[in-house]
Amino acid sequence: MIIRDLEQKLTNALANMPVVTLLGPRQVGKTTLALKIAERGLDKKSVYLDLELDTDLAKLSDPESYLRRFEKQLLIIDEVQRKPDLFRILRGLVDIRKRAGEKAGQFLLLGSASRDLLQQSSETLAGRIRYLELSPFSALEVYKTDPEGFNPQKLWFRGGFPDSYLAETDNESWEWRNDFISSYIERDIPLMGPQIQATRMKKFWTMLAHYHGQQVILSELGKSLEVSHTTIRSYLDILTDFYMVRQIQPWAGNTQKRLVKSPKIYLRDTGILHKLLNISDFESLLGNPIVGASWEGFVAENIIAGLSSKWQYSYYRTTAQTEIDLVLEGPNNQVWAVEIKRSAAPTLGKGFHTASEDIKATHKFVVYSGTERFPMSGGDTEAIGLIEFLKLLEDK
Repeated sequence: MIIRDLEQKLTNALANMPVVTLLGPRQVGKTTLALKIAERGLDKKSVYLDLELDTDLAKLSDPESYLRRFEKQLLIIDEVQRKPDLFRILRGLVDIRKRAGEKAGQFLLLGSASRDLLQQSSETLAGRIRYLELSPFSALEVYKTDPEGFNPQKLWFRGGFPDSYLAETDNESWEWRNDFISSYIERDIPLMGPQIQATRMKKFWTMLAHYHGQQVILSELGKSLEVSHTTIRSYLDILTDFYMVRQIQPWAGNTQKRLVKSPKIYLRDTGILHKLLNISDFESLLGNPIVGASWEGFVAENIIAGLSSKWQYSYYRTTAQTEIDLVLEGPNNQVWAVEIKRSAAPTLGKGFHTASEDIKATHKFVVYSGTERFPMSGGDTEAIGLIEFLKLLEDK
């Protein structure tokens, strides 16, 4: 069993906050992790509600009356996005239980939609809630479980959703990803309100896969789908809200250079990316023009998902195409310039060093497909493998 890095953070959060919300895409393992923590890591009883079940959803027809019955117990409420007005009720219940001396571990909410989407129609729980995000398996989680048997190619190709990565065969993994995509566009997205024709969303999602690692030109996509660029923007935001797409914003520091201002788009899970692009085996991936961008997205997502809240991330690109794949800004004015290369013998152009000067980088790294760590030409840039780099970030 792969041990999730978030396990200790979740336990600590429940020990210190009255409400904890665990967010992430469907099928990523939120329920499994929550029930494991409730069983092993807490000294109080727990009650589990799954709002996917009509019977459990019906119990919350009068939520205040129902939830007040469980003082001094942990209420785990799964798929909470199906009842976003619940946050308003929880605010009052939390304060009642706090006055009775119960300060932490009251509610654990699990959601498959973003924090912003959940809060659109709810009153704030500021000071009473902590949000944590569970991503698909990271390279570091899989590596820690079995350092000797770690196969980054398998994780890169299949992606990190547990049922895809752990499938007995590549074909079973492929079929799971196919079912997952169909379920998302036919059932999950409509459940949250957006009424978009399934065939149109599938086409948009597939078109977006071809922009992986690039800036999306909304007007071009809109023309292809015969909708406005504002409609395309709403489609993009929907997939972002459901943790399928990551939009990396451009660096916003001071420079005299003219910067590209559009976000860079990645499909967050490379297994889903490969399914949408119909890349059914690893050898086909290696021969596909998307291979470099796919590896870049795989590495970038692992890095971003592993960042603590003390760090911010962006990318840097000028209109003259001087660029840095990832800019990481952290404590003590640290600025890390990170270039991502699939080659086992990476090289750097002058543009990377020029861009690093523009952002006043304090550290410069090239994350590549090898495992050795060594200085590159000039001596102020290090080549480093993905696992080593993730370990480095873990200590920051």
